[in-house]
Amino acid sequence: MKYAAAVAGLGLIDFVMGFVLAVIACAIELPVLRRMQFRQHAYEDAPQTHQIKSGTPTMGGIAFVVALVPLLATFGNPFAIGLFFLVAACAAIGFVDDYTAIRRGKNAGLRARTKYLLTALAAAFFLWWIGQWSTTATDVLFRMPGFTLTCPHWLWFVLGILAVSGTIHAVNLTDGLDGLATGAIIPPLLAFYAIVAVFPLSFLPTVFASAAIVTVQTAAALGIGACAGFLLFNRHPAKMFMGDTGSLALGALLSGIAILSGEMLLLVLVGGVFVIEALSVIIQVLYFKRTGGKRVFLMSPLHHHFELAGWPETQVTSRFWLASILLSGLGLAVVR
Repeated sequence: MKYAAAVAGLGLIDFVMGFVLAVIACAIELPVLRRMQFRQHAYEDAPQTHQIKSGTPTMGGIAFVVALVPLLATFGNPFAIGLFFLVAACAAIGFVDDYTAIRRGKNAGLRARTKYLLTALAAAFFLWWIGQWSTTATDVLFRMPGFTLTCPHWLWFVLGILAVSGTIHAVNLTDGLDGLATGAIIPPLLAFYAIVAVFPLSFLPTVFASAAIVTVQTAAALGIGACAGFLLFNRHPAKMFMGDTGSLALGALLSGIAILSGEMLLLVLVGGVFVIEALSVIIQVLYFKRTGGKRVFLMSPLHHHFELAGWPETQVTSRFWLASILLSGLGLAVVR
């Protein structure tokens, strides 16, 4: 009971810190982004209701990196350093993508293959870095009381790259409505925070398990606070968008936390909203090509399908948030 109270207390402090840092960063960013004309260009193929969003300041995702700076205060913690690098590197890739799109005057930044390659390289470095602190010949993909699924290190490394890159780009696809990705990522972060608090990382030596636990809990709480703070500016009607700067950073944060907690495979369930969004795009593209122009959905990603079906934007967002809460709760139930 005392342990749970201590964990909750520290988590609350980190949440408040992440919230305050994000709000301050957003308040500073917003007028700067407006002055520098860093504004969003709506997709030409997006629903017509989105054209009014053109001109909204973007790149607000810088606030997420700012909110995670306290991770570096855990001096000597290699996991915290590695996770911060992953988030910052992916945010930088997103920043270049956003800046390129702004300079071109249309929503077309870096090529998809370029973003995949760069984020995969960032993921590879992160996995190599944290792998230096494991003394076992196998690595953990999924764990629950009484059961741990492991695999050879090389396979863990490959799956880790796929998990990070896949999560990053799934979150990026989900970031299409005001507050959608920001709110949908809070429940998975909370789930991983709770999972690590429930039972220890027994697959790591004690000293490194403690460092990993601190990293996961601190990063998750800071991330939740940062998203809550960003929602003050990103809720409908959004005053500011996170851009790829933010969506790539959040995807990196979520996947990095999942890997550090030994629950890489659980990402598929607790991050189910992002998985479904990505699958809707894959299904739409493949079906379109195989049938010569027919579509499964009115538009992909899936949130646009519901928009064109007549759902108000706020209704789509709230339903996706609810789905994220339910899937994250299911993930907790499975693990416990």
